[in-house]
This record gives sequence, structure tokens and C-alpha cells, in this order.
Amino acid sequence: MRIHAIALRCQIRIEPHRRRYTASEAERLHDLFGDTSRWADTVKPIQLATVTAMVPAFTAVTEVEIPVPVTYDLEVASARYLQGLDDGTIPLLMLFSGTVFVATEQGFSVELVPWSAEASYRMPVAVWRELVDAHFPGSAWLRCSRDTLDALSQYKARNALPTWDATLTELLAAARGGELAAAPDQEGETGVTQR
Repeated sequence: MRIHAIALRCQIRIEPHRRRYTASEAERLHDLFGDTSRWADTVKPIQLATVTAMVPAFTAVTEVEIPVPVTYDLEVASARYLQGLDDGTIPLLMLFSGTVFVATEQGFSVELVPWSAEASYRMPVAVWRELVDAHFPGSAWLRCSRDTLDALSQYKARNALPTWDATLTELLAAARGGELAAAPDQEGETGVTQR
């Protein structure tokens, strides 16, 4: 069969119920799924991305690469989930839909990609970590409101703190009642200081 083109759509979902979790992972995923005793009811698929692609002409079988945009915005459920994992694999489900343009002797016919067209893939957590490290080496991204940033900036300036890490470390130490805190210096090295 000669395929003239496919206008392909792919919805990519994370299927968190299809893997096991360590105690530390479960603790980090608490804000997404709640207490582990409720996970049978609360662990549901998470939308990772919806992507589209135009697949060029082929006969019988072809392979096509589809770029998948992802975010490291920890207010997005998929990023919070991925950030909460230590190791292992991420169970993904790709759900395909779209329009197939078939070349026939009379011209072209149009068919729909059936809703049953799907594929599973277990992506290594290491792939996510490498992607994040490529774009945010040795750091993490944290979003806050402008009011919060202004207040943090004032605190940073008032206390002559050299970095945002130092500012947050100082605030965390104060919240813990002055216990030892790991304070990164300007080069990003971590030392233990008494606050």
C-alpha cells in the first residue's frame, strides 16, 4: 500500500500506576498522589505532551522521529512527577490519531488513524535526568510570584547574601530553628554552616 502522507497526532501519557516506587520517591510524590494508602484511587495517568507531525510518503513501513517538548516547570504535574523519580523507567503510553492520505490508482483516499493505534514505552529515568542536566546543569528551576521575588530580593540585599542559594539556605535554616544547613558558596560548592 502506498501512503502519500499522514497528518499524525500523538498524545503521550505517563502511566504512573505501571511502576513501583521507593519510600523516598513516594514521599516526593505525596503532593501529586497523596498518602500511599490512597494511591489505588489517586494515581492516574498524567499528560506529558501532545505532538503533531507530517509523515512523508512511504510504502508499507516507515519510521519517523517526533520531537517531544517537555517542561521543567515544577508546577506542571508531569515535571513534578519526573523530578520525583530516582531510578528505573517511566511508563509512557502513546495514543495515535490523525488522517492517512492513501495513494490509489484513481487519486487519493482519506482514512483515519484508528483510535486503537497506541504504543507503550518504558523510558529510562536517566534520559530525563540527562535532558534536565543538559539545560540546567547542577541547578533547578523554581517559579514564584513577582511579590515573592521582590520580598526575597529585599531579604537577600538586607542580609548581604551573595547568591539565591545562600538566601534560600538562610531562610530554611531560620525555619528549622538555626540547625546546621548546607550552604552553597559562590562557586556552588556546599559547606556546612551554623545559622
